[in-house]
Amino acid sequence: MRSQDPGDRFAAIARELLAQPSTEATADRISEMAVEVIRGCDHAGISLVEHRRIRTIAATDGVVAEGDHRQYTLDEGPCLDSIRDHETIRAPHLDSDDRWPRWAPSVSSELGVQSMLCLQLFTSDHSYGGLNLYSDRPSAFDAHDEAVGLALAAHAAVALAASQTITTLNHAVSSRTAIGQAEGILMERFRLTSDQAFSVLVRVSQNDNRRLALVAEELVKTRRIPGLPTDSGTDQP
Repeated sequence: MRSQDPGDRFAAIARELLAQPSTEATADRISEMAVEVIRGCDHAGISLVEHRRIRTIAATDGVVAEGDHRQYTLDEGPCLDSIRDHETIRAPHLDSDDRWPRWAPSVSSELGVQSMLCLQLFTSDHSYGGLNLYSDRPSAFDAHDEAVGLALAAHAAVALAASQTITTLNHAVSSRTAIGQAEGILMERFRLTSDQAFSVLVRVSQNDNRRLALVAEELVKTRRIPGLPTDSGTDQP
């Protein structure tokens, strides 16, 4: 892929990423592509910001997983700085980089990582996390690698945003379907109106402190109202 014309290469990347079946598959493929298209990259991964926490959702190998884990544990490292400061971070000599006095020496000596390039993943509407590129060689990333990495990160952010939107919509459709089916069961069994059946689901959801969709899914699966004894003999919900 590295020998392709840049325009054709990134057009192919965009198509392939948007064809992935899930957010996890999209993230995995982005990490693999980083190793394929960026000359200095030996290992790659993606860190995602979720509910004010940062976690690794994709890693090409254990070097990335452990390197990221040490950043989160020590609360220092180029990935965290890139995400928090909204900028690209290049670290050419980790064995002597004093920006991360605990993290850098450990990954250099114990994991063999000598340099890193960390790129922010964001769209105009949202910041998602970072694309973390690890290299076993010092000074592995030059200006060209950074330019290619930024282009890949831009495509990656759009693909992740699209994937998350599709996932959210699929969950919404699935939840709405379960709620509709549960309403139908209650309407048929207890001769309720649609509004009355929905009110029953809401009341159970509040009493059990569970999401409405989960209550509906249980009712559809078990054919009984959650929390109502099976031998109660009642004909009222």
